[in-house]
Amino acid sequence: MSLEGKKILIIISGGIAAYKINFLIRDFVKQNAEVKVVLTPSAEQFVSKVTLSTLSKNEVLTEFYNDNGTWNNHIELALWADVVLVAPCTANTLSKMVHGLCDNLALAVYLSAKCPVFIAPAMDLDMYAHPSTKQNLELAEDFGHIIIPAEYGELASGLVGQGRLAEPETIYTTIEEHFSNAHQSLKGKTILITAGPTYEAIDPVRFIGNHSSGKMGYALAEEAARRGAQVILISGPSGLKPRHQNIQLHRVVSAKEMFNAVFQYYNAVDIAIASAAVADYTPKVVADEKIKKNEDTFTIELVKNPDILKTMGERKQHQILVGFALETQNEVENAKGKLHKKNLDMIVLNSLRDEGAGFQKDTNKIRLITAEEEQPFALKPKEEVAKDILLFIEHKWLK
Repeated sequence: MSLEGKKILIIISGGIAAYKINFLIRDFVKQNAEVKVVLTPSAEQFVSKVTLSTLSKNEVLTEFYNDNGTWNNHIELALWADVVLVAPCTANTLSKMVHGLCDNLALAVYLSAKCPVFIAPAMDLDMYAHPSTKQNLELAEDFGHIIIPAEYGELASGLVGQGRLAEPETIYTTIEEHFSNAHQSLKGKTILITAGPTYEAIDPVRFIGNHSSGKMGYALAEEAARRGAQVILISGPSGLKPRHQNIQLHRVVSAKEMFNAVFQYYNAVDIAIASAAVADYTPKVVADEKIKKNEDTFTIELVKNPDILKTMGERKQHQILVGFALETQNEVENAKGKLHKKNLDMIVLNSLRDEGAGFQKDTNKIRLITAEEEQPFALKPKEEVAKDILLFIEHKWLK
């Protein structure tokens, strides 16, 4: 979506992450948004007013009065904006915002704003985890502000942890979505999505698993959140992490753990999409110590895991239930059988015989099957596949 004509006022406070805002301003301006920037006094130690002014094509303000005595009207600035973005938001600025302190132009603009306010905190991990910071972020949310959470990563202190400013593309996407009406199509809905593999322990260091990366499930979660849904994402082991604030992530390892997590939330959701590649079997006995290589052969007795999807079908009341089928032969026939046996409303079929589809790929080629119809789709990036799946659900069941 274009941001053409949207008025974005960015408040930059004094943190090392302030340099990232240069890239964000550039991207906003490329989409023909109007951008104005206000700095806290300490922010001038980290970013150049000349650079910010050049990128935004507007004068960058710090003080109530310019050198020539001209007053910078904080009320006019606040009323001009369609959104206010505070990024990076330091612990100091956050505390002043939520407690009504007003000792600089940036805070006066914030306190005068009647438009939505987005806050992207950035600070060292101990500061971010401090109870006062958590309380201040909760207060900001109580005010109706939108928090763009800090991310996990390497910090300026050299430590690694939560507190890193969200990446410019994440902040950009959040602002863009605010102006888009498309994401409202699932507003008010709660969606449960399972993603990734499960790992079934053999001993403390070995497991039975599969090659699922979780990419399809995470793409579904991001797209559903963009459309306004509250998403409960239950993920097996995966290196991925959700970006959208509407996604509540629960990490599990085994099929039994995923089963328990699913049915903690299942009764309260409107839509459930089971995209996880859950292990059908698990070792009957898990060794307490690492198994030594003493024999030429080794036998593991496996027992069936609880069938999560089948149980979801049995317990289904009001939910729209969607399953996945990854097949290698008799694809459509097997998928239809699964649709019926597990009491699904829809099944998403993909085949390992299709080039570019399946585990760990960035693309997928699917066929959507219900009791009444089938709809095939071309090979697409998984982000686009997620849109196709959710759009189909909306058109068929949520009109």
